[in-house]
Amino acid sequence: MTSRDRASQGLHPLAPRRRTVVKAAAATAVLAGPLAAALPARAADEAPAFLHGVASGDPLPDGILLWTRVTPTAAATPGSGIGPDIEVEWVMAQDKALTTVVAKGSVTASAASDHTVKADVRGLQPATDYWFRFSAGGTDSPVARTRTAPAVDAAVPGLRFGVVSCANWEAGYFSAYRHLAARSDLDAWLHLGDYIYEYGTGQYGTRDTVVRPHAPAHEILTLADYRTRHGRYKTDPDLQALHHKAPVVAIWDDHEFANDAWSGGAENHTEGAEGTWTARQAAARQAYFEWMPVRPAIAGTTYRRLRFGKLADLSLLDLRSFRSQQVKTGNGDVDDPDRTLTGRAQLDWLKAGLQSSDTTWRLVGNSVMISPFAIGSLTADLLKPLAELLGLPKEGLALNTDQWDGYTDDRRELLAHLRAHAIRNTVFLTGDIHMAWANDVPVDAGTYPLSASAATEFVVTSVTSDNLDDLVKVPEGTVSAVAAPLIRAANRHVHWVDTDRHGYGVLDITAARAQMDYYVLSDRTRPDATSSWARSYRTRSGTQKVERTYDPV
Repeated sequence: MTSRDRASQGLHPLAPRRRTVVKAAAATAVLAGPLAAALPARAADEAPAFLHGVASGDPLPDGILLWTRVTPTAAATPGSGIGPDIEVEWVMAQDKALTTVVAKGSVTASAASDHTVKADVRGLQPATDYWFRFSAGGTDSPVARTRTAPAVDAAVPGLRFGVVSCANWEAGYFSAYRHLAARSDLDAWLHLGDYIYEYGTGQYGTRDTVVRPHAPAHEILTLADYRTRHGRYKTDPDLQALHHKAPVVAIWDDHEFANDAWSGGAENHTEGAEGTWTARQAAARQAYFEWMPVRPAIAGTTYRRLRFGKLADLSLLDLRSFRSQQVKTGNGDVDDPDRTLTGRAQLDWLKAGLQSSDTTWRLVGNSVMISPFAIGSLTADLLKPLAELLGLPKEGLALNTDQWDGYTDDRRELLAHLRAHAIRNTVFLTGDIHMAWANDVPVDAGTYPLSASAATEFVVTSVTSDNLDDLVKVPEGTVSAVAAPLIRAANRHVHWVDTDRHGYGVLDITAARAQMDYYVLSDRTRPDATSSWARSYRTRSGTQKVERTYDPV
């Protein structure tokens, strides 16, 4: 695409498309990975089979959503659009041996839903462990554990959630999922977006080394493509293990669609050459709801609310379906009140829910960072790779306009609402930025800490997707040692930032405090990567501020 073509589509003529930022070391890898690569090799010998594991999600006090994908014949690979209808039975019990059955049923898997099935089981007991299994054609799936939410009015002593985001298949292995699956103390786990990535092989950050190739090898555009990519991800043994251990609560971000998606397009979408955005968005949305244990919520999106007794409720946001296009350099104003990140209806829903909440904690599942982040003070050698990571023009734009910084009127209205109604204990849980952060969320960042903090924010780093040390290709910790002090000096509400490491978080909540324990991985490119505790931060009830604590829970 020429600079003139880019300008005609509202793109900055000098801004690189993120798909071309990182080149693959081996161009031949693009040719590998046919449609059937989403299926393990053993599939040819087994039909029907449960090759993509089982999962559960969206826990309620009396219910849980169960999911699986059955392969009825060897040819019926994800995205193939072929294969016979097949009856799939499910059973749920109070014990792992499935002897004390509490519910059972059946559902038909067909090519129309890519042979994925869901069972929304109700009539269960609150705050209870259950085990479940699917069966089809004489074949049984693995047995998996799930857990219901506490009763609405229950006095809950504590909750514990795994927290993850940003898992690029080609950049490495999903050891973060394996280490979370090894725990036996999770009520659920939160995936805050970028569960999959849309790019073709070698087109997104891998330090010039494709650890394991995507399927399909090309950038995904069609319904078959998105289904195939979801199918590839669901073959990962670490991801399967975590889905088998606890229910997931997931929201989407941009890469479930295309990079820097907004309501009318995306940075990584060329209208016409890659079809229409409307068709691509619909395909991505359909595949997501087929392949994820998520209930379609308000307006067929992922914004919805779950409650965990009197201790916490969790408002889950969709920050892609309704947003205005991101501001580009010299084109638009981040403070324009006519531009929106949330859309009017979702912002009103969020404000009303936070105000009416009678729980101790108000958690917000938030796909992009709400805390202000001034990056213009960074040195040129750090600003360039950071701009690459965030998909920004490298000339030095002082804001990441894809996050709340690009939609300041929505943020101002929300934070003013929290202050005006004395709404306490609001904690934003965020992914997207491939770094770990612990932040206060100031009403006025320019005068902080003299101005008030309206909320707090815990941001988890990526599972595998590039962070700063990956982009500049230096040893882990090198960039963070320089960048973190500069970031904190320019952003006084930031208590901690780690720009370099991959990992996950564990959020532990009691009536007295909400604490995030940050864990890091030894090497994303190794399937046997170890995990170690890095830092912990908490916010004590009533403070609206973050503080460091020196031990994980």
